[in-house]
Amino acid sequence: MNALAQLGMVSELPSENQTTIATLPVFEGEDRKDYFVEKDGMKFAGTHLLADLWDAENLADPVHIDTALRAAAVRAGATILHSHFHHFSPNGGVSGVVVLAESHISIHTWPERQFAAIDIFMCGDCNPHDAIPVLQDAFSPGRVDLDEQRRGRF
Repeated sequence: MNALAQLGMVSELPSENQTTIATLPVFEGEDRKDYFVEKDGMKFAGTHLLADLWDAENLADPVHIDTALRAAAVRAGATILHSHFHHFSPNGGVSGVVVLAESHISIHTWPERQFAAIDIFMCGDCNPHDAIPVLQDAFSPGRVDLDEQRRGRF
């Protein structure tokens, strides 16, 4: 366990969805999956959700936040690679990210305002919308404002 993990700033928790990524050689003519999404007649890199949680709870606890974001990633069907969180003080906010094979989930919290800004960006077969109920259970927001962008449209 490294020094940041001892401070609660990096998760060392194993994930059932965690995998080892191997680098494979690319041969001429080899088909490679690009993990772009096709939906509603559109092809794009992935879905990016911006979730603002208002009147939320548990926003100053990096362990709770790590657990919640990991659970949200698993529910969405993502593969967890790593997470890192910074707690600004014992009573302050938390900023962090769960890095996914399919992209990321990040959070920035303002417990003094009962506010959290969460980004969920996923490509491939994941459904980032499935992460939202997990986050609602974890943070009990009074209101959730949700925006969606389709990134990398062509």
